[in-house]
Amino acid sequence: MNSPLGLYELPAPAKLNLFLHVTGRRDDGYHLLQSVFVLLDWCDTVHLELRRDGALRRHDLAEAVPEDDLCLRAARALQQASGCALGVDIHLHKRLPSGAGLGGGSSDAATVLLGLNRLWGLRWPRERLLALGLTLGADVPFFIGGDSAFVEGIGERLTPLPTLAPMHFAVVKPPAHIATADIFRSPQLVRNTEPVIVTGFPADASGFGRNDLEPAAKALEPQVGQALEWLTARFGNARMTGSGSAVFARLLPTARYAGEGGTADASSATGPAKRLQDLPPGWVGRMCRSLDRHPLRDWSD
Repeated sequence: MNSPLGLYELPAPAKLNLFLHVTGRRDDGYHLLQSVFVLLDWCDTVHLELRRDGALRRHDLAEAVPEDDLCLRAARALQQASGCALGVDIHLHKRLPSGAGLGGGSSDAATVLLGLNRLWGLRWPRERLLALGLTLGADVPFFIGGDSAFVEGIGERLTPLPTLAPMHFAVVKPPAHIATADIFRSPQLVRNTEPVIVTGFPADASGFGRNDLEPAAKALEPQVGQALEWLTARFGNARMTGSGSAVFARLLPTARYAGEGGTADASSATGPAKRLQDLPPGWVGRMCRSLDRHPLRDWSD
């Protein structure tokens, strides 16, 4: 339910990196990447309530996040850049596991920017929001863009991929967290993968390429390798998303999808959903499907 005083139940979806190649490094130390990002139906939820006093506040409805998280930083950046005197109470319901490579924090920030652009009546065009989002993090522009995309540079160059086929995934995250900086410092990181071009990119991209960060992540945290082995044993393929530690497997087209609270191939004792029921203690898993576009894709022009 939305009103002039608040916007509620705003989704902040996760993403998967179908592949992730490191193609070089800039003079400033940032690594150059190529990837395909797809949105998932696994989401955090954001509620925004208007404040007239200009204050910015965040309230955690589930898992607590750091005090000055990307949601608050996004609200502060938009308030300062626009000169808006209004404030907001941000109510954040975290469902996405942190430290997973699923883009949860960046997605939350993008949803806050899209929502505040409407709640505060700013009417900023998408390009302006994209530029502001990039100052917050390399993944934020993708969520503002709102489409599956071929991603280049440090994450700022997006080529929409509207022809990607719908996909279903099993996604698993072990308890381990990995610092992205440690992965990019690792001597095991490949930094010279040959660039690919987006022209003619396959509609089914899930089997393309690899995640160049995976060997370094496995060396730093054995649970990543364990998760890959666990998922491969049940679904026949697995790779890490982003800088981990979540891993995913593409489900075969014949497997029926089950969202949260649903069933998949329930008539079979080995159906996809049932194969996630024996996760090790402390692990998180979910059956997911790709989204054609961000649910708030039309909230900026």
